[in-house]
Amino acid sequence: MSDANATPTRGRHGKTGAVAAIAACALLVLPFLVNGYIQYVVNLILVYGLVAVGFNIVLGYLGQLAFANAAFFGIGAYALGILMERYAVPFWAALLPAGLAGALAGTLVGLPALRLKGYYLAIVTLAFGELLRWGYVHADWLTHGSSGLGLPASALAGPMLNSGRHLYFVILVVVALIVCATLNLLRSRIGRAWVAIRENERAAASLGFSPARYKIGAFAWSGFVAGVAGALFAALLGRIGPDSFDLHQLLLQFSIVMIGGLGSIAGSLLGAALLTAAPEVLRNIPGAEEIIFSLLLICVLLFAPNGIAGLIHRLAPSLCERLYRED
Repeated sequence: MSDANATPTRGRHGKTGAVAAIAACALLVLPFLVNGYIQYVVNLILVYGLVAVGFNIVLGYLGQLAFANAAFFGIGAYALGILMERYAVPFWAALLPAGLAGALAGTLVGLPALRLKGYYLAIVTLAFGELLRWGYVHADWLTHGSSGLGLPASALAGPMLNSGRHLYFVILVVVALIVCATLNLLRSRIGRAWVAIRENERAAASLGFSPARYKIGAFAWSGFVAGVAGALFAALLGRIGPDSFDLHQLLLQFSIVMIGGLGSIAGSLLGAALLTAAPEVLRNIPGAEEIIFSLLLICVLLFAPNGIAGLIHRLAPSLCERLYRED
């Protein structure tokens, strides 16, 4: 009987490994098959996929209505930009501090989450993001105000990161490492604690999970992931300004998570691919971008509340057994 059960399991793992190998080969070959513009869009998809993963930690897995993700994103971008432009720190040395700056901001935002819930937490976190944007504008001595902050090409490790193709491989490696680390966290006691707190905070406490500690940890990891994504975003654009981290940025990230699927890492990546590529495809059609974007969000919320990942799971469960709700 054990052998009979083991055979299907080995078959499923074999299919999963084959799919993963094909996907990896496709990602490695992709830069050699596309032009510079498509390469830029692909790079942007990876960045937004990573920032959506960070947002989904708090919104989907922890179940907290917090909207500080765009703030973490901006802090990571500005931390990288300031270190590179003001202190001539190379990209590789500035990337981790940018993520840690986001983690520190996440820890600070997590403190109000210990006492506030629902709409109150949403308002406080929204105010936090707007306060930071005000700081970007008025701290001319550090951020160059409304004119924005440019990243020196010399600090981007020369031609290694000045090429869209080379930058793609850097972004791909960073995204893959952080996504794998996040998945491992979600499968660990920490991830189970986040989900337990989301479902019932008092019940989670009775099981030995400390809601305060795990909430702070979730916000810190979310901030770290978003901070690294912000740093990659800054390297991709080469220049950042306060307008890059306004409410429109927050709405975009929120829509990516909702359309991709709450509580799904794969859904975050799918949502980023859809909502980043669609505007580029429709850019030459006046008004089409806003219309399609709005209709897509409405249709997903009405007919697929679990997002694209949930829809795929419902229509083809055998093909994506672990796609939706990796927890």
